[in-house]
Amino acid sequence: MNGSEELLDRARRGDVEAFHEIFRQNHRVVLRFLYGMVGELDVAQELTQETFMRAYRSLGTVRSEARLSTWLCGIAKNVAYNFLRSRSREIYSDAADEQSALINKTSEEMPPDRQLLNAELRKVIYTALSKLDADKRLVFTLKVLQQQSYEEISAATGFSISKLKTDLHRAKDLMRRVIRPYLETSDKM
Repeated sequence: MNGSEELLDRARRGDVEAFHEIFRQNHRVVLRFLYGMVGELDVAQELTQETFMRAYRSLGTVRSEARLSTWLCGIAKNVAYNFLRSRSREIYSDAADEQSALINKTSEEMPPDRQLLNAELRKVIYTALSKLDADKRLVFTLKVLQQQSYEEISAATGFSISKLKTDLHRAKDLMRRVIRPYLETSDKM
């Protein structure tokens, strides 16, 4: 039994010190992984804590043949996906609020049919984003919203750059297809 397997076995039997040692040996790897995904150190630190709390609760699920750091990064990836999903909703909600304020401010200048079209377009955008699978939504969020490089995203997610480019292209394509009819209608007004 190697050191990681022994620590894992002890931690499974309830040895808290063994889990502390697992944390000590792996927290930097997890922190770097999460920092690459979210781009903010304080958020990555919080998500690292969340990752290890989930790992502690899930000690019984790790396969003995799996590398401990790989298992922990898998948990971290799920934690990051959840965070990015909630952040995306906040970002789009904030953007909608700002746009709503702008629409309300200029409502006297804008005809009612134009106001209705703008409200519908916002709904279409949010619907399109929700239709993206987790990988495409993640790469769209990291590349478009957080403006990370493909190399940074690849290092954080473990995805190849070609997969990232493909996922981003498909995400943008879906967004264009869903939004285009509304933009064409808007141009005709």
